[in-house]
Amino acid sequence: MGIDIPVYDLSLIRELWETRVKKHKQRQRKEQERISKSALAKINQQWQYRITCRKMKINEVNALHCYLERSAFAEMDILPTVDTTGLDSEDKKFIFELNGKKWRKLPEDLQYMTFLREWHIHGTRVQKIPTFIQEFVYLRVLDMPKNGFTILPPEIGKLVNLKELNVNYNKLSSIPPELGECENLEKLEITANIDLSELPFELSNLKKLKHLDIAENKFATIPVCVLRMSSLQWLDISNNRLTDLPEDIDRLDELQTLFLHKNKLTYLPMVMGNMDALKMLVVSGGELISTPSKLHDNPNIKFITLFDNPLSKGDDEDEKAVHSDDTTEQEYHEKEFMHTYIETLKDRATAPTYTTKVSLTCLL
Repeated sequence: MGIDIPVYDLSLIRELWETRVKKHKQRQRKEQERISKSALAKINQQWQYRITCRKMKINEVNALHCYLERSAFAEMDILPTVDTTGLDSEDKKFIFELNGKKWRKLPEDLQYMTFLREWHIHGTRVQKIPTFIQEFVYLRVLDMPKNGFTILPPEIGKLVNLKELNVNYNKLSSIPPELGECENLEKLEITANIDLSELPFELSNLKKLKHLDIAENKFATIPVCVLRMSSLQWLDISNNRLTDLPEDIDRLDELQTLFLHKNKLTYLPMVMGNMDALKMLVVSGGELISTPSKLHDNPNIKFITLFDNPLSKGDDEDEKAVHSDDTTEQEYHEKEFMHTYIETLKDRATAPTYTTKVSLTCLL
């Protein structure tokens, strides 16, 4: 019986393997082309950037900014900016800015930029703050005046690093109790929200709050939570509906500046003489009858009494009826001027005992 012995041609074997290698490389090339055209690569890249941004390291800043320039924000010309003035390289702030009445809602890509430190949204027609704001745990500043916000979402309480919140000149009628969970908040401004008449007791937890502006609202008394803000140094509750002040207002033992003008106060409680840190007090003189002598006699306190110009009272009512659309803008500039004027008084050795508001009208 014979035995078959196979004889191999090495050239055939080499050709066979070269063909297989060639086909394998072709499959790899096609797979790479498919992946490059696939949206999965872009999604993966975006997620990698989001993870990288959370670490906020120096060597990632340039790569991050390049990514933002390629995103949809570049097409809309609303790129976030990097503010490096006065900051160490370790503490660069990423800032989102949005201005103008053409904006009725926030850009969708904003929800992916959770690394941002500041939002500045001014004068838009945006009426709602999205709930995804709770993902922006690095936010330090929310500057959102003169928009159309009707409500603050409860999710805002998740912003544990928030230091400044400005929602002046919006349409808020209430403040969520969850805001009291922002325990690092140092500055809160809620001026001119028209129907706002009370603050939740939970805001008593804001023990680091130093600056509170609740002017031009409908407060009939100083909210209880305000009296428990132990670090408060600056309080503006002017242009409200106050008829008296609480007898325990001296609990604010670190308060330095207090604005009470444009209310219906007829007297100031005697305990205000015990507020040793107080340096400036501004009141309206029209109906105020009784004030503690300690406030007048203390050389360290600038006691300022404001009087409206009696010649302009009748004209103001007519102007409000005719120019109702400009009232908010006028009040905004008037408040800005008043605060600038008061700030100049701090540098004076003595302050005027009273100041009369003068209205100038130019007819063209």
